[in-house]
Amino acid sequence: MSLSHHLGRMTGRDPNEAHRAATPLELLFDLTFVVAFSQISSQAAHYLEVGDMATALGGFAFTVFGATWAWINYSWLASAYDNDDIFFRIATMVEMLGVLIFALGVPPLFHSLVEGEHLDNSVIVAGYVVMRIAAVALWLRAAKNDPARRKTCLAYAWNISIAQVFWIAQIVLNLPIGVSLALAGVLVAFELAGPLYAEGKFGSTPWHPHHIAERYGLLTIITLGEVVLGTILAISAVIDIDGWSVEAVLIAFAGTALVFGLWWSYFLMPSGRLLAHHRERSWVWGYGHIILFGSLVGVGTGLHVAAQVLSHEAHVDAAFALV
Repeated sequence: MSLSHHLGRMTGRDPNEAHRAATPLELLFDLTFVVAFSQISSQAAHYLEVGDMATALGGFAFTVFGATWAWINYSWLASAYDNDDIFFRIATMVEMLGVLIFALGVPPLFHSLVEGEHLDNSVIVAGYVVMRIAAVALWLRAAKNDPARRKTCLAYAWNISIAQVFWIAQIVLNLPIGVSLALAGVLVAFELAGPLYAEGKFGSTPWHPHHIAERYGLLTIITLGEVVLGTILAISAVIDIDGWSVEAVLIAFAGTALVFGLWWSYFLMPSGRLLAHHRERSWVWGYGHIILFGSLVGVGTGLHVAAQVLSHEAHVDAAFALV
């Protein structure tokens, strides 16, 4: 790995490299997802507070997929080809910019679901496309510099590029909301199939099992931050009404225990060793985390709603918040 950060060659990392760990750049990249998850959680909580389940759940599913899928794609690409040169660093910065644009588009999308006419996903798609174009550039470089895996890298680039054309077309056509959601479902399936096709037909990229396990673990910890935030909001709501009380202390303990229990449960499984011995299981493991990340953000969302119920600002009752 070059220390001067001049242009290098993306020839592929050693999948058995000793002591492979997440880089400071990857940690910085992850921080932008704090913003995205916070936006998603707060918007979903807002519509749950008023009892609008359809908007909350529909917007939540759409936005969680977009954020987590872009993160997953980048992380596996970086595990296989991160050479830490100036091109890779700038491409990562572009991806980070895309995440922030994506986050800005979350509120308009939720609002458009309430209106029920046209899906206002233009800003979200713009951010998503920015992220994915940066990924295409990196895959094309890998295809050029790694002849042995050229077809695999090109298959990734083609899948991502075709999907982005249709995402952009969806904005331009301004279709009715039902048609837009149906097309989005098709595009989601197409994107999910891309890595399966590329690596299944042309061969695997040299991703590092322990590095991937660490990367997923780090995003899990970041996502648990939403649960911590929800706990703080719930405690504050109680304190604002009754001051420090037994109830406030119990909520503080319960929230902390919940976060700790989720963290403990996740890291019980030695994912790095599992992936190293069973690389073929990486598909279920990696794709399954989309649901896991969404579930953790959902726990934080539920605690946001509970805080609003405790402060008597929500339009739903405590039974709804518990569900």
